[in-house]
Amino acid sequence: MARPIWTGTLSFGLLNVPVSLMSGERRVDLQFRMLDSRDGKPIRFERVNAETGEEVPWKDIVKAFEYDKGSYVVVDEDDIRSAAPESHETVEVEAFVDAGVIDPRYFEKPYILVPGKKAEKGYVLLRETLRDSGKVGIAKVVIRTREYLSAVMPQGDALVLLLLRYPQELVDPQDYALPGEPAAAYRISEREREMATQLISSMSGEWDPDSYHDEFRERLHALLRKRIKAKGGTTRVEEVAEPREDAATNVVDFMSLLRKSLDANKRTPARKAALKKVPVKKTPAKKAAKPAGKATAKPAQKAARKTAARRKSG
Repeated sequence: MARPIWTGTLSFGLLNVPVSLMSGERRVDLQFRMLDSRDGKPIRFERVNAETGEEVPWKDIVKAFEYDKGSYVVVDEDDIRSAAPESHETVEVEAFVDAGVIDPRYFEKPYILVPGKKAEKGYVLLRETLRDSGKVGIAKVVIRTREYLSAVMPQGDALVLLLLRYPQELVDPQDYALPGEPAAAYRISEREREMATQLISSMSGEWDPDSYHDEFRERLHALLRKRIKAKGGTTRVEEVAEPREDAATNVVDFMSLLRKSLDANKRTPARKAALKKVPVKKTPAKKAAKPAGKATAKPAQKAARKTAARRKSG
């Protein structure tokens, strides 16, 4: 169930009717997400410094007004709060005017006023009085931090609050080159006017908003349903949690350490470095082992020759 934007009072004269301010519109636009066509991963928009290209954390971002090209004045949250109106939960009707005198260009956004418990009597009293008199209430209302001009008018069983644009928000049609001369100056004949009148009469009917549909959105919905059913027509996006602002420094440090480790590992791999530092002695190939008898033959022969030499000399 929809939640109220705020709960307060609808005030006119000395009457105060407890109400809840509810949204009067429904967003039906199709929301698209941008993906990288190469791997189907979502594209994330980051807050970066326009000069350095570095990402800026929320805690370092301030609001500023550009009063001249390239010149800014910084406005902090206290400044904004000091300018905000004090009444945040009241629709204060200041005057009643004929419904037909409001230029349609002033109407901006609808809300619905829902009566609180045991507040039906005052609610119905204002609704029916406005209906009978053909009047609408002109009121001030605060939504979040901004004060709006608004119109309170009956619509079926409801009291509808329509936000109004301020005069300075509208462009004067006279700012544009428009055909302002009488119809005769543009050579429009009486017969042409009669035929145009007949055409409008033949196309006239009752206003039935339910007979109109957003055909573009319906066709796009049909295309999306067809694409979803088609094999291979969809892609899966794994949502990655956004890093907390207070964790950003740790992430950067961790990545830096990883890069340094990888670079060091590329320059001097551990095993190759160890092999270069420790000299390796070449071990000569072992000679084939000789029989034990041959190994002792030479000493025995030497001893026999010495003995023979002594005998001859003796």
